[in-house]
Formats: sequence, structure tokens, C-alpha cells
Amino acid sequence: MAHEGDFRVGDVLSVACPFTPARVEQGLAWGHVSVRWPWWRVDTGSAFVHWNGVVALGVDTGGYAGPEAESELFRTDPPPEHLKAGDICRVGVPPTVVHVTAVDHHDPPLETGWLPRPRLTVSVLRRGLTYREFPDESHLDGSGYTLHPGDGIPFSFEPLMRPYAFLRPGDEVADAAGRAWRFDGPWDWTAFDGAGAGAGPEWPLVLLTRAGVPCRVADAEAVTAGTATGSHQETVRHWMSLTDASPTPCPATPG
Repeated sequence: MAHEGDFRVGDVLSVACPFTPARVEQGLAWGHVSVRWPWWRVDTGSAFVHWNGVVALGVDTGGYAGPEAESELFRTDPPPEHLKAGDICRVGVPPTVVHVTAVDHHDPPLETGWLPRPRLTVSVLRRGLTYREFPDESHLDGSGYTLHPGDGIPFSFEPLMRPYAFLRPGDEVADAAGRAWRFDGPWDWTAFDGAGAGAGPEWPLVLLTRAGVPCRVADAEAVTAGTATGSHQETVRHWMSLTDASPTPCPATPG
């Protein structure tokens, strides 16, 4: 599993960002603290988005918490309740376990109002949070916190687990029970017999095609070796032990 620039849905990572001095523009109010962002530059060439150089961080202090607080990665030092406008604090991300819920590439780069313009968007959820297919007011978009690796924020990413690292989306495999499957992600399996995914494919697996053509011997051997021991269920359990989350979306909580 590679680092920056190589992300896949299901990846489990530890993400961090060095704490960096920043000026407080507005102290704690309505679940946010606003700081002059130390890493980006205002994009004066943006025709549609006008950013003022300030970022509002979601904060949960035990009282009112904005909807962003649950997924927010950035923290301030000292804590937000001790900050007021004009103070100098440090802002960064302590090492935090997350899992990837979405990956999007942008060509041309995304127009956000700041520079550099992002070429990559990675959505992540902190440990203990599960992707919500139908988000409610406490999960802004359901998919998690948005990162833009390569946009000037000095994130570091430590890979912890990539389920089914030896497979690529679109691979077709046969399992030990004689069923043929299409792999579109670690929790996105389609059985060609139409019988439903059930408990998932039965290991070991045999790679049949990759990118729609018969696979190379080396690729097939990697898949066979990767599934020679263990099971799909063990992979799910290991992933859940790292993320404290469900691998499948959960519905919105009734309001």
C-alpha cells in the first residue's frame, strides 16, 4: 500500500499534521473556532469562489457542538475554550486513525478559493464513525471529513491496512465454492450467479480477469497467495477492530 497520491476506499490510515502557529480570528462560538489558515493562499484568480483566508474548525466542548465537530480532525493548542480573537495558537492534527470512504481525482484541479488548487479529494472518517448512506443533520455529507492531499497542508499518512490489497476494482475472481465474483471494493462484491453476496467469497480465490482481459500469471499468483489462509470474514473483523466501524453504510438516525 503506497502513501500520498495512492488512496482507496476501505484503506485504514493514521493521519497527522504538524502543529503550526495560527492567529485566532474568532473565539469559540456556535461550535466553531475560526483561525487564519497557515497553509493556503487566497486564489485571486478564482471567478466563482472567494475565500477570506479563514477556516472555521468544528469543536465539541461538551456544550453546543456544530455538526462538523464529530468528524473534525484539526485541533488547537491551547484548546478552543481558552482562545479569543487575536490570540496566537497552534493548529494541527494529532495522529488519528481514519478509514477512507471516497476518493476523487480532479482534472482540471478543483476551484476552491485557495491555492494550490486540489487535484485529489479523499474523504475519511475517524475511528468509531461509520459511513451514513442517508446523512442527517449530525453527518453533513455522510462520507466523512474531506482532505486534499498535496494542497499544501503537510499531512503525513501511515498505512495500517488495505483490505484486499492484491485485488483491483473490476477484477473478476472464482472462489473456493465455485462462484464467480466481481470485485469493486473490499465491501462491494457482485456474485455472477445473482444469488447475492451473503457472507462474501469463500477463500482461496482465483483471479480470472483484470481490466477485462485474462490476468497475468504473477497477478494470479499474488491473489492465490493472499487468500491461501484466512477468510473474507476475518478480513472484515480485522478492519472493524482497527476502525471501530461497520464496513457497510448505516441509515440516518430519525430526527
